[in-house]
Amino acid sequence: MAIPAIQELSASAPFRDLVRHVLGPDSFAVRALYFDKIPDANWKVPWHQDLTVAVHKRVSDEPGYGARSVKAGVPHVEPPVSVLEQMLAVRIHLDDCGRMNGPLRVIPGSHKFGRLTADQQSALPKDREVSRTVRRGDVILLRPLLLHASSAAQSSAHRRVIHIEYAVCNLPGEVEWQHGRLHPAQTGVNSN
Repeated sequence: MAIPAIQELSASAPFRDLVRHVLGPDSFAVRALYFDKIPDANWKVPWHQDLTVAVHKRVSDEPGYGARSVKAGVPHVEPPVSVLEQMLAVRIHLDDCGRMNGPLRVIPGSHKFGRLTADQQSALPKDREVSRTVRRGDVILLRPLLLHASSAAQSSAHRRVIHIEYAVCNLPGEVEWQHGRLHPAQTGVNSN
């Protein structure tokens, strides 16, 4: 089920201006996720890159597109790196998130190395890690290829996030973005 308020937020002037500054004027929202870390839904997310995109329907073999899956009822595929390089996520924090809430951790500049194998991810120096503690209302911009992780929360406070992904390119052949059909993710699905 699409959520009109999230669709309106993704198209609002403040968010569009943030995204246009990075991706240019032709960018558009392609997926939105909502998640919350609370005692009953608390997870650790290991170092990873966001390598899949939400698509309108399951597709046959399109060259360069693999790892087909379904997440929260929405088909996903792993596109070529060139697609991921033309994407940006905007994470809107609905709660304060300090060190005890399992904040987002990133390796700055790691997105510039493209898709990383597990060995390449392990080889990146974690001493460059930055923990992104935030206040309610803060926004973080995140490239899908940026190596990121989060720890399980040690606090019972909520860590609610709306995560909206934008792209600037159309997909080839039968592959179509899920945009216009923004779905909420189940708590813990595709979350950091």
